[in-house]
Amino acid sequence: MPKITFMGAGSTVFAKNVLGDSMVTPSLAESVIALYDIDAERLRESELMLSAINNNLGNKAKIETYLGVENRKAALQSANYVVNAIQVGGYDPCTIIDFEIPKKFGLRQTIADTLGIGGIFRALRTIPVMLDFAKDMEEVCPNAWLLNYTNPMAMLTGAMLRMTNVKTVGLCHSVQACAPGLLRELGMEYDDSVQWKIAGINHMAWLLEITKDGVDLYPEIKKRAIEKNKEKHGDMVRLEMMRRFGYYITESSEHNSEYTPWFIKTKYPELIDQFNIPLDEYPRRCIRQIEDWKKRRDTLINDPHLTHTRTHEYASYIMEAMETNKPYKIGGNVLNNGIISNLPRNACVEVPCLVDKSGVTPCFIGDLPEQCAALNRTNINVQLLTIEAARTLKKDYIYQAALLDPHTASELSIDDIIKMCDALIEAHEGWIPKFN
Repeated sequence: MPKITFMGAGSTVFAKNVLGDSMVTPSLAESVIALYDIDAERLRESELMLSAINNNLGNKAKIETYLGVENRKAALQSANYVVNAIQVGGYDPCTIIDFEIPKKFGLRQTIADTLGIGGIFRALRTIPVMLDFAKDMEEVCPNAWLLNYTNPMAMLTGAMLRMTNVKTVGLCHSVQACAPGLLRELGMEYDDSVQWKIAGINHMAWLLEITKDGVDLYPEIKKRAIEKNKEKHGDMVRLEMMRRFGYYITESSEHNSEYTPWFIKTKYPELIDQFNIPLDEYPRRCIRQIEDWKKRRDTLINDPHLTHTRTHEYASYIMEAMETNKPYKIGGNVLNNGIISNLPRNACVEVPCLVDKSGVTPCFIGDLPEQCAALNRTNINVQLLTIEAARTLKKDYIYQAALLDPHTASELSIDDIIKMCDALIEAHEGWIPKFN
């Protein structure tokens, strides 16, 4: 049976979803599950929780724990699948740094984990750790698949695909949730007769087609969206972007408000209220999640009757397809290589992929609508230059990534962007490599 190694196993709730899914899947039920983390307490909590689930499912799986960098290679030894869910630097200090230093320069953010100045520095502190994972994987499990769930998705997955030999696919919830969420938000029914096609880049992939029984749903969607945006709600940015660009985007409005130059603007403070944009949203979520975990912790780790129902997370379905050779379709993040013909070949794109025993096979898309490709390119510019900074350790690439970021460039001067980057580099001492 396969070996599944979970990197960042202290992400207890997410580990429950992915590994609980595996334990209730027949072809994966007898897996060796290796839990790896650098936090002893969180690792122990995940072990207790998963052991309870395993016990209630007949103890078919074998659960092992590995604490600390010195045991990382042993955790990866002979793995078939490696799930990555790490967060380098955590909320305190690194997320706080990502928000508070830009704020001193007048740059506000909402989530800061995918693009923008926060996304750039999150990538710069995470890519070196993942490259260390890759070095170990190339040595002790060279045929394993890495299933990456960590943000910034396009930068991290792109770095792994371009800088290592590890077979990697990036996975995000936003593709699965896009079409059902949009229709339900607009008061339209969603069921299995609704067909859709999504392609682009992570967090800015486009709902290119959506039909029900062969009928195009976009005319009705756009009509309802105009009415919906006459009142305040949580998805105003995406509906406005669909109005202007013609297609709906996969990831949330709070994310997309900071991927573009139009919504968070010092000169137009009224836009924050007009489009209901939650500034500093991610720090609030982190604090809320920390408090929620304190409340949920005992229920999860001390319940001897804990069970699990399979979720819609891609991971177990990918592993099942590879084990059984029964094909499964996902939205995956892969290297472009011409899949989307009007985006750069070295970009990481999010496209439909077929999974079976042979691995992950992306589907050819061709050209995106030109306006969609154009908007994607503005984000890809930042992604590629951040990867280049991580690859070369040259500070100029950090500056250039920030200078080309749509939101940052729309708010700050060149000199202030450079000063802000320098302040962030200094504040990240010990969390990022030394740049020249």
